[in-house]
Amino acid sequence: MTQFFDAFGVDFFKLGFQIVNFLILLWLLRRFAYKPVLGMIDERRRRITKGLEDAEAAERDRQLAQAEREAAVAEARQEAQAMIARAGKIAEDSRAEIMAGARAEADKLIARAREEINGEKEKAMAELRAQVAELALSAAGKLVSSEMSGATQRRLVDEFLAEVQPANGKSRKGAKN
Repeated sequence: MTQFFDAFGVDFFKLGFQIVNFLILLWLLRRFAYKPVLGMIDERRRRITKGLEDAEAAERDRQLAQAEREAAVAEARQEAQAMIARAGKIAEDSRAEIMAGARAEADKLIARAREEINGEKEKAMAELRAQVAELALSAAGKLVSSEMSGATQRRLVDEFLAEVQPANGKSRKGAKN
């Protein structure tokens, strides 16, 4: 083995010295270079991990805020729909109330008009009876060709009207049906 080392020109003293130098260099690098570098790497790894956790927390917060916003919008929509429904019901109730009032007013006007028509009709019938009575008296006076007393004329008119009125009532009933 010595021949092997001699063939390659290896000096044991220099080799041992180089090994010791390498180990010292390794220890120095580890002590002053690797540990700070590894510390910086670990610190960076911790910051990255914390940043990822913060990002995940921010994402959860964003999703929660989004869900709250959507819930608020849905609630606002429901409230708006409820308000629209209430307004529609109020409008429908108002419309029904106005229509009922208008119908009641129209019924009152119709009833008043019927009363006026019946009053005018009775008035016209009374005038017609009076004219018929005058015509009857005039015809009776001409027929009799003599003057009658006022009491006799009145009695004849009353008898005529009594006869005319039931006949007239029958014709009125027939006209209504």
